[in-house]
This record gives sequence, structure tokens and C-alpha cells, in this order.
Amino acid sequence: MGAIPIPHEQWAQVIEKDGELSFKKIPVPKPAPDQVLVQIRYSGVCHTDLHALTNDWPLPRKTPVVGGHEGAGIVIAKGPLVTSVNIGDAVGIKWLNSSCMVCTYCMKGDEPLCPHAELSGYTVDGSFQQYALANALHCARIPEGTDLAAIAPVLCAGLTVYKGLKESGARPGELVAIVGAGGGLGSIAIQYAKAMGMHVIAIDGGMEKGEACKKLGAESYVDFMSCKDLVEEVKRVSDGEGPHAVLLLAPQEKPFQQATSYVRSKGVVVCIGLPAGARVSMPVFDTVVRMITVKGSYVGNREDTQEAIDFFSRGMIHAPIKIVGLSEVGKVFEMMEQNKIVGRYVLDMSR
Repeated sequence: MGAIPIPHEQWAQVIEKDGELSFKKIPVPKPAPDQVLVQIRYSGVCHTDLHALTNDWPLPRKTPVVGGHEGAGIVIAKGPLVTSVNIGDAVGIKWLNSSCMVCTYCMKGDEPLCPHAELSGYTVDGSFQQYALANALHCARIPEGTDLAAIAPVLCAGLTVYKGLKESGARPGELVAIVGAGGGLGSIAIQYAKAMGMHVIAIDGGMEKGEACKKLGAESYVDFMSCKDLVEEVKRVSDGEGPHAVLLLAPQEKPFQQATSYVRSKGVVVCIGLPAGARVSMPVFDTVVRMITVKGSYVGNREDTQEAIDFFSRGMIHAPIKIVGLSEVGKVFEMMEQNKIVGRYVLDMSR
């Protein structure tokens, strides 16, 4: 493929200071020797992007910074050291933009734990812009002909929940409770769990989310807003024993305090959501005698990424998305803060 014209300026959503977005024109960056320049067509909006905006995590954020880390687009330029990606390839920009590849974590395939990792939309500019940079080794490979709007949420939401399900150790035929099942991560987690042969108990609030979860394949729905005793209700819909695994995706702290009370003995509680300032606590005696495991799960590595994309490519994952323009991301954040989002919002970079 021949050279593709590259403009000097582009539209972007820039965090100028905590809590303030600016929709403005900025220069189009040039790729370093090991980078590719991606023309972003679509980018998903994640709750992490809201944390980046408010800067409420104990993790230093670059300022100013272009947010976003679910960018799907086409490679239009590359550095001289890049041999694994070609001009015209469809790729994805993920939360993990790059890692050192030589530390003990990277050597073992745990690149997200690299102490020198760079994070899209947080420590380096992300995908809320029309042209973005990515490390060639870390960008996701997207099969030719893929719907780029549809796959955008898989690059973070899909990858994150798929990795969490793997970390849970749940096997086909076992019960998995997904807390925050009606949100962006949860709506995709239900589908991955079903594709992996698990039975899903969806936990969230409100009838609309309940209906959405059932349509996606959840066999049971527990509404925390209406049930009198959430712990007993979860046990009731899981044979009285509780689920074999629990995925905590909610952006609030309370679910993290409840999960060990209803997971079955020798079950696994996986913490994925990151409520600001939240803590996990559990009764030591009960945790020991029931042999409960509580663990964290971060984003997946490069192998996890391609596995998650493969599920999508085989038609097993259909992220429920709503497409709006890049200029409207502020409205998406407002709905996110009010817990009004069902599914996932995806930004169209052309408007």
C-alpha cells in the first residue's frame, strides 16, 4: 500500500486539568522507531477514562493528556524498526500502550505488571484523538474486514473480563456471578462466560439492566435495588451453595465487602473494578475454614488479547454499543457518573 496523506492537525479530547476536558485541535504526532501511527476510526469509552479525567487514583497521570484506550483504526505510518505491522493493517490501541519487554514480568508474559509500562490515555496520549501512537509490539492485531466500531470495546472491556474469567479458574458448567453485569464490562463478561461454558448470575440494579442481562444470556438476575437480602438471594439462585466464582466489576465499594459472604466454599472472588479509595475486607475465620480465594485481575497480556479477539471474530461476542461523536464524550461521562449507561458507548472520530 502506498503512502497515506497525513494531516498536520487533528481533533482531540484533551484533559487540561482535573475534571476539565477541552475539545480542540492538536498536532498529529510522529511515530518513534518502534511505534505505529494509527488513524483511529472508533474508540470505546471506559470507566477508567472517567478516573483519568477526575484523577482520583493513586497513580500519577500525565497532564495534559489525551484520554482513551479502546481505539480501533488503521496503521498509516510506522517507525523504521517496525516489521511486525504493515501500513493498512487494522490494529487496536489498548490500556497497555507499551512495556520494557526485558523485566522479569515481561519475560514471563505478565507485561501489564511491568514497572515501566506506559498506559494509553493516562501516562501517554490515548485514543480520544483522530491519530494516535502505539508501540508496534503491543497493539492488538485485528482481522481484516472486522467492524471497527463493534470491536472497540473488546480492546479493554472484553480483554479485562476475559482475563478475569481465566483468573477465576471457573470451569464449564460452573456458576459465575458477575457484579455490575449491566454495565459496559458486565454486558461483555456475560457473553464471554457463556462462550466459555459457564452459567451466569447477573447482579446489578434496575429492571432495564435486568432485561438487558437476560437477553445477553444470564440465567438469573439479582436486583440489588429491590431484593431484601442480596447475599441470601444470590445463594438461592445458585443451588443454595453460592457461585463458584464472582467477578466484581462495580465502581462502588459495597459489593467488594459482600462477595465473600455468598461465594461458595473453595470459591474465588476476582476484583476487577477500581472504585476510588475502596478497600476489601473479609472475616478471617470464614475465609480460612471455607478456603475462599480473593484475588485481583488486571488487563490481559498480548496472548490474552488475541484470544479475546478470536471469540469476537467467531461471532460469540456482540458488545451492545451506542455510537456518538468524539465531541460528545463529556455527555457520556455525565451519564457514567449517574450510572445511567447500559452497555458501551463508542466514539466516532469523524464527528
